[in-house]
Amino acid sequence: MKRTLLDMVQEILSDMDSDEVESIDDTVESEQVVTIIKSTFYSMMSNRLWPHLHRSVQLKPISDTSKPTHMKLQDEIKELSFINYNKAKSGDSRKKYEAVKYLAPDQFIHKTNQNDDSQSNVLTVADFGGIELFVRNDAAPTYYTSFDDSHLVFDSYDSEVDSSLQESKVQAQAYIIPSWNIVPGYENEFVPDLPDDAFTALVEEAKSRASLRLRQVADQKAEQEAGRQNRWLARKARRVAGGIKYPNYGRVGRK
Repeated sequence: MKRTLLDMVQEILSDMDSDEVESIDDTVESEQVVTIIKSTFYSMMSNRLWPHLHRSVQLKPISDTSKPTHMKLQDEIKELSFINYNKAKSGDSRKKYEAVKYLAPDQFIHKTNQNDDSQSNVLTVADFGGIELFVRNDAAPTYYTSFDDSHLVFDSYDSEVDSSLQESKVQAQAYIIPSWNIVPGYENEFVPDLPDDAFTALVEEAKSRASLRLRQVADQKAEQEAGRQNRWLARKARRVAGGIKYPNYGRVGRK
């Protein structure tokens, strides 16, 4: 079940035989525990791709008109999972979303180098690092890459339809980095963005860290429970799909 920040702080302080608190800012130690819980939360979020953080995202065109095939990644995006683009031509009566495939930077350069920059349908675009790219201006994008992990570069755009790639024509999903935004005055009631069954792992890992940092004593029980919970979470990552399926290697179940 989900738990509030105050509830978690109280449990951790109780396990360390510390003073009881009614609010997370009652003591210096309770505030230190909050900091430990927060760092533990971000550590947990960084060690796997959490299904509850897989969401639809927007890609922003950049304001530089000399880069019509560049788009900006939002800061909270951790990892893109797919991009579709509406490839409808001028005059088409329906939208045509199709996948745009990722290419590694060297493959992307090799691909776009095959375009003839002396032709009117090929535009020379300078990336932010200064490298020249030969992109087409007569077709919707087929491939994309990134040279700096902050911007996406696509191989083409259709100048008969738009002057650059459009945010409104993108369908994209990605794993995002969660935020730790506490509304002032509601610190005690704050609930971290975690699945219900991950809170035990968060508390046990935070207990282990708090014991070591604030008491200089390892909490073996908390460490063992944190390890057990994290192993279980690694297997049961998805609520809908039911988690990872392991093969039975030919074993026949009992009837």
